[in-house]
Amino acid sequence: MALLTALQGGFGDAADALRIDGRALSREELLGAASVVAARVAGAPALAVLARPTAETVVAVVGGLLAGVPVVPLPPDSGPKEREHILRDSGAALLAHAVGEEVDGAADAAAGRGGVELLPVDPAERSTARHAEPPADATGFVLYTSGTTGAPKGAVIPRAAIAADLDALAAAWQWSADDTLVHGLPLFHVHGLLLGVLGALRTGSRLVHTGRPTPAGYAAAGGSLYFGVPTVWSRLAGDPEAAARLSGARLLVSGSAPLPVPVFEKLAALTGHAPIERYGMTESLITVSTRADGERRPGSVGLPLDGVRTRLVGEDGAPVPRDGESVGELQVAGPTLFSGYLNRPDADAEAWTPDGWFRTGDVAVIGEDGFHRIVGRASVDLIKSGGYRIGAGEVEAALRDHPAVADAAVVGAPDEDLGQAIVAFVIPDGAVTGDQLTAFVAERLSVHKRPRRVVLVPELPRNALGKVLKKQLLAQAAGRD
Repeated sequence: MALLTALQGGFGDAADALRIDGRALSREELLGAASVVAARVAGAPALAVLARPTAETVVAVVGGLLAGVPVVPLPPDSGPKEREHILRDSGAALLAHAVGEEVDGAADAAAGRGGVELLPVDPAERSTARHAEPPADATGFVLYTSGTTGAPKGAVIPRAAIAADLDALAAAWQWSADDTLVHGLPLFHVHGLLLGVLGALRTGSRLVHTGRPTPAGYAAAGGSLYFGVPTVWSRLAGDPEAAARLSGARLLVSGSAPLPVPVFEKLAALTGHAPIERYGMTESLITVSTRADGERRPGSVGLPLDGVRTRLVGEDGAPVPRDGESVGELQVAGPTLFSGYLNRPDADAEAWTPDGWFRTGDVAVIGEDGFHRIVGRASVDLIKSGGYRIGAGEVEAALRDHPAVADAAVVGAPDEDLGQAIVAFVIPDGAVTGDQLTAFVAERLSVHKRPRRVVLVPELPRNALGKVLKKQLLAQAAGRD
C-alpha cells in the first residue's frame, strides 16, 4: 500500500484539503506540484529541505517521498555550522527551498562543501507524471537529533516504520478522513512533519497548519483534532476565550515534552476535553499513548501502541517491576523503530541491546495496569541522592501542585555528601519562598525527595519543542554559568 494513501484518491478532494499558513491546496494540486519535484530529484542520494512552515516545504517533502529519495529536513533556525554538518553527513545533493527565498547559512554551507544544488520549489507548478511506489524498507527520512552531546546524529527512518506508526496512531486516536487536523508546529521533526503532515496524507483528514501555534490561530481553525506541545497548551489555557472555542473539537493531543498537570486540568476545564498524552522519540517515532476511548490520566502517557513492546531495566540489567513506583530505563521494540544512525556504527552499538531492544535513554515507571509515566532522561532526570534513586519528574509534579508555582524543573547537582543534591528551578506565580516549597514537597513525597535548594527564575531555558534544557540548568546549579 502507498505511504501517502490519500494522494491516491478515494477520500474526496476539497480545494482546501491542506491549508498551510493561509495557503490552500487540494490534494490533486499537491500531487501535481510534488511530482515536479520528484522528477527533478529522482536518483539523488538525499534531498535536504529547508523546512519552514510553508506549502513549499510540504511540496518538497512529498516530492522526495514520491521519488523514493531520503528526505533530510533542515531546521530553519539552525546555524551555518550545523547545516553544513547535516548536508555533508547526509550526502544530500539537493537543497529545496521556496522560490525567491533567502536560504541564509544553508547557501554558504552548500557552497562550502560543493556539489549541493539549490532547488527552488513552486507549489503552482504541475506535472501529471507518476512514480512507482518505493519499497517499504526504503529510507523515508534522515532526521537529525538535537546533538546535545556532540554533532547531531542522523536517524534513518524507513517508510514502513512511518506507515506502521501512523496506522497505530489512527487506531489509538480514532483518526479518520472525517477529521480536520489543526496544528502550528515546526515541520522539521516527528511531531509536526511526520504526524502533522504525513498523518493527514495517510488518513485522508483535512489539514490546517496555522503557521504559528497561537491561541487565536487554533481557536479560528475549527478543527476536530489538535496537536500541540505543552507550551502551546499552556498559552491556550491562559486564554479562556480562545480555549472555549476548542470545545467543539474531538481530541486534543499533547506531546514532545511532559504536560504539566495544572495545564492538563485547566485545559480540560476550559475546553471540556481531557487531553491525550503520548510518548516517542525521533528514533522510535510514537510508541506509547493514551486512547481516544480510554482513560486520560494526568501525568501519564498511557499504553503501548499496537505492535509495540516496552520493558523497564535497572542499571544492573535486571528487569524492573511494573508496580507504579520502581524507576527503570525504558526500552522499546516493534515496527516503528528506526533502522540505525547514519554513518555511526558506534552509536548503533550503544543504542541497541544484544536481544534487539532500543535503549531510549529515558527513565519511566509502569503501573500494574500498564500505564506508563515518563520520569525524564536518564542522564539528567534520574537523581541519585543519599543512596536513593529519585525521578526528577515526580518532584517537578509536586512543585507544580503548589498554587504559587507556574512551572518547575529539577536537576541533580554534584554534592560531596549526597552524591547529588536536588535543585529546583521554579517560575513563581505569586509570593512564595524556597523554604515553603521545600516543605510543600516534603509533605507530599518522601522527605529524601525534597529539594535541597530552590532557585526562583523568571523563565526556564527551552528548545524549539518546549523541552527544558536541563544541561544548562545543571551548569547553573554547579556554578558553571
